[in-house]
Amino acid sequence: MFRLLSYLKQCKKSVLLIVLLLLVQAYCDLALPQYTSDIVDVGIQQGGIAYAAPEWMRNETYEKLSELMTSGERALVSADYRQAADGTWERTVKKKEELEKLDDAFRLPMVMLSAMEERGADVRAMAGSLSDEQLEEQRSRITAQLGDMSDSLLSQRAILFVKAEYAAMGKDPGSIQTRYLLVTGARMLGFTLLMVVCAILVGALSSRAAASVGRSLRKRVFGKVLSFSSAEMNRFSTASLITRSTNDIQQVQMVSVMLLRIVLYAPVLGIGGILKVTGTRTGMAWIIAVAVAVILAVVLTLVGIAMPKFKLMQKLVDGLNLVSREILTGLSVIRAFSRERFEEKRFDEANTRLMKTQLFTNRVMTLMMPAMMLIMNCITVMIVWFGAQGIDAGRLQVGDMMAFMTYTMQIVMSFLMITMISVMLPRAGVAADRIEEVLEAESSIEDAAETKDGLLKECKGVLRFEDVSFCYPGADENALEHISFTAEPGKTTAIIGSTGCGKSTLINLIPRFYDVTSGRITLDGIDIRELSQHKLRSVLGLVPQKGILFSGTIASNIKLAGEDMISDGQMREAAQIAQATEFIDGKPEGYESPVAQGGSNVSGGQKQRLAIARAIAKNPRIYLFDDSFSALDYRTDAALRRALRDKAADATVIIVAQRISTILHAEQILVLDEGRIAGKGTHAELMESCSEYQEIARSQLSESELKGGAAG
Repeated sequence: MFRLLSYLKQCKKSVLLIVLLLLVQAYCDLALPQYTSDIVDVGIQQGGIAYAAPEWMRNETYEKLSELMTSGERALVSADYRQAADGTWERTVKKKEELEKLDDAFRLPMVMLSAMEERGADVRAMAGSLSDEQLEEQRSRITAQLGDMSDSLLSQRAILFVKAEYAAMGKDPGSIQTRYLLVTGARMLGFTLLMVVCAILVGALSSRAAASVGRSLRKRVFGKVLSFSSAEMNRFSTASLITRSTNDIQQVQMVSVMLLRIVLYAPVLGIGGILKVTGTRTGMAWIIAVAVAVILAVVLTLVGIAMPKFKLMQKLVDGLNLVSREILTGLSVIRAFSRERFEEKRFDEANTRLMKTQLFTNRVMTLMMPAMMLIMNCITVMIVWFGAQGIDAGRLQVGDMMAFMTYTMQIVMSFLMITMISVMLPRAGVAADRIEEVLEAESSIEDAAETKDGLLKECKGVLRFEDVSFCYPGADENALEHISFTAEPGKTTAIIGSTGCGKSTLINLIPRFYDVTSGRITLDGIDIRELSQHKLRSVLGLVPQKGILFSGTIASNIKLAGEDMISDGQMREAAQIAQATEFIDGKPEGYESPVAQGGSNVSGGQKQRLAIARAIAKNPRIYLFDDSFSALDYRTDAALRRALRDKAADATVIIVAQRISTILHAEQILVLDEGRIAGKGTHAELMESCSEYQEIARSQLSESELKGGAAG
């Protein structure tokens, strides 16, 4: 959870505003139960009379009550009341604290005055003869007679006295009650509307902040993945990186909204509810302690059971994505070999494992809601049971019990909200860990602290391998050993050998998809590791073994190096050299013809020619063709190489090929055998000195072709 919160640092202002809005919302939410209590206790039971200190009273009542007050109480009352022109007295204070002090001053004198008037005694004669000490003694006797119910009964009798006084003054009790109910109801409505506004704003800000977090994470993960070398791509796998960039970030984004809307709100509501409950003086706070303890025990138990499965779930999603991607990518091969049933079974196994894990976690976590509802209902029954006993004994009013019940439900609901989010938090935590694993991964291919790009302002294209050896990460043996050769501008260097001998590996070392294990590769005398990757790759034109096209148009694929670098004329020239104009011009939309994802709507030969045109359009200093002519027929291959010879007359060309005819006229041919150079030279030289080359040549060319090639 702390990692999830750390993602929200980028939205500090929004989070701060959300916290302030949540505090206002919680204040409104916590205020409503007290108003409900007041409506029941004051508005209904007390006729709208909230305090024993009357708003108005007759002069004779004022004088009689003053006789039954201590000197301190008389001073307080005289300061808070003023006499009107008609002789009546009006209350001048409205603050709750001052009214409560007046209540304490009026309650006992009102009860004593009522008792004296019932007996028909002369109040002024009896009270005037009593000192403050005698008054306190009589009050103590009255309080002792009432026992534990003294406060409640005194308040009720004082309210009855005030009602009688209002009736004697001609006040309408119904209008007083209606006014109180309307004022209190209006306040409740105002708090409710304010709470609704806060909730809407919190929802909008939370969604915006979470979307910002998701966008930022996707950007960071995508940027990090782009910096990965082939070693890191193999370590994480494409399927896993797709899951981490989509599903995992979606999990984090969704839970970020919950964190801001629920996890931040629940503690505020819970703590506020506890503070309110302690202020109700109901004597039932122990019920809340029991409820919280039971809730925590249930939540911790269920989360502890489900957590290991949540961690496993994301790995199973990776596995399902991997199987799905393999099946969809190789669908034609699967159909060709009638492997549909086998692949369906393989997908079903991966799908079933994920389903069972999800069912287990869902079944465990779905127990939470019934458990919480059971706890809430048990708490309600306990409050009603013990509250009814308090009401019967006179220690508690109905409204107070209702307020206590509402506050208790708010406290329990705050834990319930956290419980609901706890279903999602473990999985989001695992997703965050997986995202961080990508972000914290260090690429094995890094630019030097101080590059020598300045020394390569005018690249000549002299590429030299100096005793280069290479071993794949985790492999036991070298894929390449002691490779040394020089590729020069204006000359073609060809690489040939049996399958798996290391031809593509050698090509991949030049753009630093991997770094050499020992030895070095230099460009114009500079170690390529001392150049920035951007600078190095800017002078290379690579055509990979598998032609890769991107969704868009033919023009966008040929101009992949940048439309600002490649004009339409250069694009058409490159397409002509790559022998691609024939099929491009045959399309109704020409160069604006759409290309599907992966080039699935063009043939293998067309895909390969577009990939070659893309490299030619870049006009690089070094051309790298990794078996890029394999899908071309002999006529197209020959025409392409003739056109390329003129275009790349002053560039360095390195060709990996399987066909002897493709490299027959190369100035330098390297023959690789199990990662080592078995022969080096021209076709004629190798036909005389290299048995491996002779074997390959004789398997592909006739005697006349061999002699013609040697003569050429």
